[in-house]
Amino acid sequence: MATASDRSRTAAQMKDEKKDGNEKENIWASVLSEVQLKGTNKLSPNQQVVVIGDRESGKTTLVAKLQGNVDPKKGSGLEYAYIDVRDEYRDDHTHLAVWLLDGDASHSHLLRYALTEETYSSTLMMLTVSMTTPWAMLDQLHEWASLLQDHIDKLPFSAEAIREYQHKYVRRWQEYVEPGDELETAQLRRTSRHVDGEEEGMDHLLPLPEGVLTRNLGLDIVVVVTKTDYMATLEKDLDYKEEHFDFIQEHLRKFCLQYGAALFYTSVKEDKNCDLLYKYLVHRIYGLVFPTPALVVEKDAVFIPAGWDNDKKIGILYENLQSMKPDDDYSDIINRPTTRKPAPREAELHAEDEQNFLSRLLQQLQQQQPAPVGISGAVNGSTASPVPAGTGVNSPSAGTPIRGGIQVQKPVDRRSSSSAVPNQTGISGTSEGVLANFFNSLLKKSSSTTPPAGMLQSGDRVSVSNAPASGNEGSPVPGSPDKLNLVNRPGEVAAELDRLAQSASSRLNPIPPVPVSTNVDNSSSDC
Repeated sequence: MATASDRSRTAAQMKDEKKDGNEKENIWASVLSEVQLKGTNKLSPNQQVVVIGDRESGKTTLVAKLQGNVDPKKGSGLEYAYIDVRDEYRDDHTHLAVWLLDGDASHSHLLRYALTEETYSSTLMMLTVSMTTPWAMLDQLHEWASLLQDHIDKLPFSAEAIREYQHKYVRRWQEYVEPGDELETAQLRRTSRHVDGEEEGMDHLLPLPEGVLTRNLGLDIVVVVTKTDYMATLEKDLDYKEEHFDFIQEHLRKFCLQYGAALFYTSVKEDKNCDLLYKYLVHRIYGLVFPTPALVVEKDAVFIPAGWDNDKKIGILYENLQSMKPDDDYSDIINRPTTRKPAPREAELHAEDEQNFLSRLLQQLQQQQPAPVGISGAVNGSTASPVPAGTGVNSPSAGTPIRGGIQVQKPVDRRSSSSAVPNQTGISGTSEGVLANFFNSLLKKSSSTTPPAGMLQSGDRVSVSNAPASGNEGSPVPGSPDKLNLVNRPGEVAAELDRLAQSASSRLNPIPPVPVSTNVDNSSSDC
């Protein structure tokens, strides 16, 4: 027979089993209710993204990439655009509104049209900076964050509403889980909510680490570093090293911790992290699945989701800092380079039209007068022509053609040559005519002149000397019997005339002279 203690123990066990059964039923009921709620919910059309940042920070190009637009057009002031969002699982589609504020800080008052009291809870802020100016990134982020804080302070919010937005964002940061651990974490949180209540479940969340959300705006913020492909240029031109990029990343991540922001390194040119940014935006705004963890390996494709980072993880970067310290001032390490004067651009040369050039050249040639035939023409024309002999006994014979030597005309000959046709044929013909007249006059004089004593007899050969002729070299010398050692032999003179006629026919290639014996044969006698 069961004792009282056994009965009380059995009742307690039954009570515990009943309680466990109720808990299991509550868990499954909550799971089914959430699935049903997600199945009936549609993508909200009231969500929006506000993009702010300095000029040339890549805002327009980045939004165009998210839109799938290949031809972005830059505007001014406050621009409006939208991104198509599709949920394949729910077969739903909506437009995500995008506001782009001009990079001029004086236009910050236009935020009142994009970020209002009604749209505050459905807005995601995106702050953009460019890697082309790493020395100015941190200052730009602080400046735009201050402008955003000033705008929020002007909104007609009550203190209670501000605390509610801040509390909501703190909870969202604390509820971050690594991709792949969602099911286990969700089951633990559902159990804590149903057993201890919603408010008591807050105590099971870990407290915020030091330095996190010290400037909580109650807004979801994403910091995007654009144009990370420019890192290669920084390494080449400004001698940036790995530790410089780690130092930059360290300060950017600390800034994101203060505002509870996510960090993206993107490059539209090389298409890095652009699709990942789109998936993260729709995940944060619409709650779609996002399975990608943090990425910190590639220096130009960093991704730090909101809620993942802390000071301990940032401290890993300190190991690569050799020539600098983590606490060094940002502007002392990443300083602005000295401005270089741009090199003067060379003047562009434009080629003249071919037809215009040829027409102008033709006019110049037509305006030029033909050059008169001077000494050079006479020299060139008479180089291959036989020249009459000079004066004296040792002068060349009148019947011997002479090769080589530059001849200089007398003034009378120049006048006669200039009146003739200026070519080699005319000049050579004039010289041959002079020689022919000379020998004809010699024949006429020889018929009436008796050779004096001591002169050569008939049948003797003429002696030719290589000594230079006296007087003007190459000039025709008037032939007279008293100055030439010639025999009054008409036959030999005729032979020389025939030889001259042959040389005239070959003006350009004269016949080489026939060697004449220099010894006079005095033993010959008249026949």
